[in-house]
Amino acid sequence: MSLPRIMVAPNGARLGKADHPALPVTIAEIVACAEECHAAGAAGIHAHVRDAQGAHVLDAGLYAELMAELARAVPAMAVQITTEAVGRYTAAEQRALVMALRPPMVSVALREITTEPDDRLTRAFYHDCAGAGIAVQHILYDAADVDRLAGLQAAGVVPAGEVQVLHVLGRYTAGQVSAPADLTEPLARQRAAGLQADWAVCAFGPAETACLVAAAAQGGKARIGFENNLLNADGRPARDNADRMRELVAAL
Repeated sequence: MSLPRIMVAPNGARLGKADHPALPVTIAEIVACAEECHAAGAAGIHAHVRDAQGAHVLDAGLYAELMAELARAVPAMAVQITTEAVGRYTAAEQRALVMALRPPMVSVALREITTEPDDRLTRAFYHDCAGAGIAVQHILYDAADVDRLAGLQAAGVVPAGEVQVLHVLGRYTAGQVSAPADLTEPLARQRAAGLQADWAVCAFGPAETACLVAAAAQGGKARIGFENNLLNADGRPARDNADRMRELVAAL
């Protein structure tokens, strides 16, 4: 399954209602957000689930419920779950979630899933996903991560062929602001490494739209939404995730 041209990331793992009242937390809120964003132009959703206290969790039951509700409400929308650890989950717990759910798409931070001292566990995970038809998108935070992915593929840990990639422009830090120029180095390394990639970009701050437009101009795709950014290009808070979607679609 190829990456959608535009994927909404409506909540992520770190922000909550205190950051923006329209940030979806419950399954019902996430589904309603997906419907609105699909109507605004999103072909896919990068989904996080939260527990009763609003905290990020890797809970197979909650994910199964969310996936079923999304299939009912927006059947044409691609659904990608996440294994983001946020310092709480081990690589083994991440792998177990994916194998329990066997989702069509999953987003995996390369530096989180490759922490095992024995590469055979990581290799088995990637090859099991390939065998099950699970599209794994590798989250890459810098050029070193690009080199790491290329090395793992050359070693056979990651299966040969086209890989899905998300380039994160900048880090998760207070006040983080991304710029289109942040894509130059990781994209150059991706090409130099010879990675055949179906790639996308996410970005932070009011230049999010500009970053995603720049990526599209170079053949990339977009992940947009409140996971990383609550602001429109004019620096004002977006009304909701669909507001961010409409701005990007208009700019593209």
